Amino acid sequence: MIVYNQALDLYHTIFRLLHFLNKFENKSVIEIERIRIWDFYLLFPSKIHEIRLKQGESDIRKLRKQFIKDSKNPYEKISENRKIFEKIKPYQLAAFNCIASYGIIDKSFLNQQRISIINKEILTEFVNNFEDLPAKEKNVIALMTSLFNQISLFGTDGLKSRTNLLESKYDA
Repeated sequence: MIVYNQALDLYHTIFRLLHFLNKFENKSVIEIERIRIWDFYLLFPSKIHEIRLKQGESDIRKLRKQFIKDSKNPYEKISENRKIFEKIKPYQLAAFNCIASYGIIDKSFLNQQRISIINKEILTEFVNNFEDLPAKEKNVIALMTSLFNQISLFGTDGLKSRTNLLESKYDA
């Protein structure tokens, strides 16, 4: 029996990452780990409800509840988030290298664990040729690139710690 999983599809990974990058302008610099975390939640939207929020972040909690339903999709059911997150890493890194080969992002920044958009025109052209995303996926991308972009990646209240997808104990 053949089972397809979009998490393990390089082309679908490129597709997802281009949608995230399209939310930013030329010369924008984003951490690779941040985009990898966002991509995980685009693959498994119901897992967004597991992100630890501070007490004063009720606005994020309300938006999350309103726009991303906790559907309990049996095909999205995963028991160990970190293992799946690490399993999709090679596909994400290969996708970044592919996107860099098209001249959309700066390849030299990849070695510094950063993404720098250098050609927004090509990026926009690619994304405009795609079909529209479903509303749930648009909501995940909007939530991640706006509200979760403002949260630091590091520290006890950083995105790595809140999601528990990456080790954050030793972050400065």
